[in-house]
Amino acid sequence: MKKLIALFMLSGILMFPATTKAQDAQDTTATEEVVEQAAPAAPAIVDDEIIEENKGFHQVIKEKFIEGDPTFMSPVLICLILGLAVAIERIITLNLSTTNTKKLLAKVEEALEQGGIEAAKDVTKNTKGPVASIFTQGLMRYTEGIEMVEKSIIAYGSVEMGRLEKGLVWISLFISLAPMLGFMGTVIGMIGAFDAIEAAGDISPSLVAGGIKIALLTTVAGLIVAIILQLFYNYCVAKIDSLVNDMEDASITLVDILVRHKLTK
Repeated sequence: MKKLIALFMLSGILMFPATTKAQDAQDTTATEEVVEQAAPAAPAIVDDEIIEENKGFHQVIKEKFIEGDPTFMSPVLICLILGLAVAIERIITLNLSTTNTKKLLAKVEEALEQGGIEAAKDVTKNTKGPVASIFTQGLMRYTEGIEMVEKSIIAYGSVEMGRLEKGLVWISLFISLAPMLGFMGTVIGMIGAFDAIEAAGDISPSLVAGGIKIALLTTVAGLIVAIILQLFYNYCVAKIDSLVNDMEDASITLVDILVRHKLTK
């Protein structure tokens, strides 16, 4: 009897974990079913808003150009194109005109000592730039005396400075003209806005918005063009001043070299 009771107890102990696991699994399944039944179906989210894509810089400029009325914006754009063309040409020319004056003076002095005036002329003729051209003119008058050399350098220096400043007047013109054209578009746009008010007999934002927008866009375009060209103009002026200072210093040094050469001879 005791053995039978012990056997039943052992069987109960072995069956209890399995039963517990089965009940847990059933409870979990039932819970999941209840949650699924209780949770309402998530509504589909429909985004009705239109997401505007990031536009490129050129696209924005194109749209503003059209909104500002090509009739008024085109002259401003032409001023920008022509002004930039002249400015870039001047910048390239001025940079090519830059000469290492110390190196050139050393070569001229060496040529004078070894081959005389003719050798020095060959050095200056084979060197590009306004400084070398001024040296050539001064050396050509060496036989007429130092005073003639100085006069020749001063006269030809003025000519070279005029060549360096060539084209700056056009940049200055476009700097002044672009804002004027922008302001003209502003005035015409405002006149159109007041004409619309007069025709409608009532002041409505929708009536005047178009004319005012054209007025503001043309003004902004003219000012932007003037600012851009002004930067290029100031760079060219600074570069010319630097070249002129180099020419003056180099010319004085050349005269001193010629005086020493003449005294030694």
